[in-house]
Amino acid sequence: MNLEIKNCTVKIITIMYFLNAVIEILAETFSFKIVILISKPLIPLLLMILYYYSSTKRNKLFFVILFLSLVTNLFFIPNSKEYLFYGLIAYTVHRILLLILIFKIVRIKDYVPFFLSTLPLGFIFFFLITSSDIPENSYYLIVFQSIMAAVLGGIAIASYSVNDSKQNSLLLISVILFLGLQLVVYIERYFLAEFNSFCLRPLAMTLNVCAFYIFYKFVIASEKEKKKLNNN
Repeated sequence: MNLEIKNCTVKIITIMYFLNAVIEILAETFSFKIVILISKPLIPLLLMILYYYSSTKRNKLFFVILFLSLVTNLFFIPNSKEYLFYGLIAYTVHRILLLILIFKIVRIKDYVPFFLSTLPLGFIFFFLITSSDIPENSYYLIVFQSIMAAVLGGIAIASYSVNDSKQNSLLLISVILFLGLQLVVYIERYFLAEFNSFCLRPLAMTLNVCAFYIFYKFVIASEKEKKKLNNN
């Protein structure tokens, strides 16, 4: 594909991605279920298309991660414990693959910053778990997700503290947004489950849209960096 056409296509898809995100956030704010059913799955789907046109490598694992994000989004639409449980399973597999992809891209050379960053995050999530009423069938999934979230934060902070490159900066920003997203969803589902917390779902969706877009930019930046090193 011609470079100019490719760049134009990427810009158009990016605009579509954020326009759809605005529609989704508004739909969440006013609880338009029909619009949510269309716009929510489109977020990871448009990002898949964007990555397809932007990337020269087209990592299959990244596509799988986005597909699982799509599945998770669909399960989280209904406000029921059964669908929440299925959503947690999909989200857990998604988070495992996300960590695998990051470990493939980022090499931790100094484990001291990693452990110093992971432990405080682990304590925060442990406090949230012990302070809330989690359904028995979801308890171990939530604990496992919290451990992975702490590890994810530890990797991002440790990588940035050792080398504050563009790649690691993007990773850190996306991980902060991912952790914020997990915290908001956790509060909505377990702390405020009996209340009509109308502002939390739009906030969660905003964090989700930004986190995945910046993570996509991180993957693209890492591919460009690898290509640059191979050419030298």
